[in-house]
Amino acid sequence: MANGRRETTVVAMDIKKIAIATLVVLSIGGGYAAADQRTTTRTEKVLTIDAAVRAAQATLDAAEKENQRVTVAVVDRSGDLVVLLAGDGAGPQTEESARRKAFTAVSFNAPTSELAGRVTGQGATLRDIPGTLFLGGGVPVAVDGTSVAGIGVGGAPSGDLDEKFAKAGLATLR
Repeated sequence: MANGRRETTVVAMDIKKIAIATLVVLSIGGGYAAADQRTTTRTEKVLTIDAAVRAAQATLDAAEKENQRVTVAVVDRSGDLVVLLAGDGAGPQTEESARRKAFTAVSFNAPTSELAGRVTGQGATLRDIPGTLFLGGGVPVAVDGTSVAGIGVGGAPSGDLDEKFAKAGLATLR
């Protein structure tokens, strides 16, 4: 009997150790799974295609009301073109100008007119970053302070007018 009792006690202790070890592994493993999920994925807000088209059309309409021939570009957070509307009579250079202004605004989460002051001086500056254009006419589309898109306008006689029209498009998104 003594041997039988001892074996039962050893088996019970082994089961208890295994149960504790299993719980420790599961809790640690679960922690790693949760950590992995937090660090390997994220949720981002994006501008829908419908909203981008609506903003671009409102921008173009604002320019046309003032008899300005412009092109409007809307880019996503990565700077990829989502919508491009060339108004009647817009010059061939306006497409690239609008796209680059939108790219610059979304990249720096600031209107391009505000960024223009940062590109002065000797040596390398922001103006050296490929694809950027630091002329008025680009505005960011931000959600909770985070830039999710950019609207750029090219073709009006001044960057101030281009920006005014871009802001008209932005206003339709609020």
